[in-house]
Amino acid sequence: MPDIQPVRGWRYNPTLSQRIDEYVSPLFDVVSPKQREALYRNPLNSIHLSVPRGENPAEAARLRLQQWQQQGVLVQDELPGIYAYYQYFRLPGSPREYCRKGFMCHIRATEWNENVVLRHENTLPASVNDRAELLACTQFQTSATHGLYRDDAFELEGYLDEAIWNPLYQTEEDYQGARDVLAVIQDAGVIRRFQEVLAAREVILADGHHRYEGSLAYRRVRRAAAGAGYTGQEAWNFHLMYLTNAAADDLRILPTHRLLLELPEGLTTEQLLARLTPYFTLLPLDDPYDLPERIAGKPWAFGLYLGQGQSYKLRLRPEVHSQLDWATTPEVKALDLTVLHYFVLEKALGIVGPEAQRQWTGVAYVRSFSECLSRVDRGEAQAALITNEVTMAEVERVCHSGAVMPPKSTFFYPKTIGGFLFSSIRDEETASPFYAAFRN
Repeated sequence: MPDIQPVRGWRYNPTLSQRIDEYVSPLFDVVSPKQREALYRNPLNSIHLSVPRGENPAEAARLRLQQWQQQGVLVQDELPGIYAYYQYFRLPGSPREYCRKGFMCHIRATEWNENVVLRHENTLPASVNDRAELLACTQFQTSATHGLYRDDAFELEGYLDEAIWNPLYQTEEDYQGARDVLAVIQDAGVIRRFQEVLAAREVILADGHHRYEGSLAYRRVRRAAAGAGYTGQEAWNFHLMYLTNAAADDLRILPTHRLLLELPEGLTTEQLLARLTPYFTLLPLDDPYDLPERIAGKPWAFGLYLGQGQSYKLRLRPEVHSQLDWATTPEVKALDLTVLHYFVLEKALGIVGPEAQRQWTGVAYVRSFSECLSRVDRGEAQAALITNEVTMAEVERVCHSGAVMPPKSTFFYPKTIGGFLFSSIRDEETASPFYAAFRN
């Protein structure tokens, strides 16, 4: 069962918090080079802690953190709490303002095989090592990963709604166009109820697999060093996570399209179409901008754009699906993206197997539909494969099956931001008598 704990959050001091937009930053794996350079020019922006640079980035982050704490740039809340975090946002073509409701807290970092926190994607060792090194050097968590629990009764939202009426601060508009609001719950009875509700749930990791595995790697090292003195209550057993209710209709997953930067072995677009024909029905379309609408809601359907207005709706011939022989679960085989990766990348393009596809540099993952079309038209890519979004039900089915999805299957929107709340995992954090009431 998930073990969540309140935290004594570290935040920008009250003066700086009035201009919090200047100090928040995108997550380390989504920030663009242009955004990154603009943020680095602000000497107090959180990117200096979350994505440090230099000859020894982790050490640079540690020294800067130490300086910020000594100078009062960052200050720690007096009491532990659970932090309500709301994100207000809109989607193109919709008049509705969405509000994703959630809360940030510490959660015990458990190994995948314990089936307490479930994953849906694989990670890259280099990125995990980078996050683990930064955590070991700073013992400070700069951005919450995103986890999902399911509560159809929506019990916790009432407490969150009450807290959000008294925000600590909020952004005007973050880098992705969302408005972020932070508040805190410090009532011990309410916090214990949060713990009770989560203890009866599983948590699915929506976003932040590398950061979570970095926490696992660091915890393993510290536990081995502790030996017989290990208690399980040490702060480094815990990980900062933003938890949202999977039952909410404000939880949005956006599609991630595939851009073919090259075609293997000099393959022409005409040959590509010929290779696709045994597996898909191909319907030519007059207007490529119709592709998302023509595939919406249809299983195993994709858009294909080859440039200069040449576009097709692809739909898998149902009788060939049984040829999909990857060693994975039926839940994964049923996914649109598994069908795309198997019948397009493997069968048509010859990139055989999930691991070879993960390593192949000829594919890029792009969220913007219009960017896909324009990059093909500019000659930066040979073709674009337009996809539907994965549903929350599909994510849950795959996680409960014990398997993982193809790479870049989900894009939970909006992303959490860095710099809104920090937490420490130094030894002294859980030595405080405040925490005794919340230990399981």
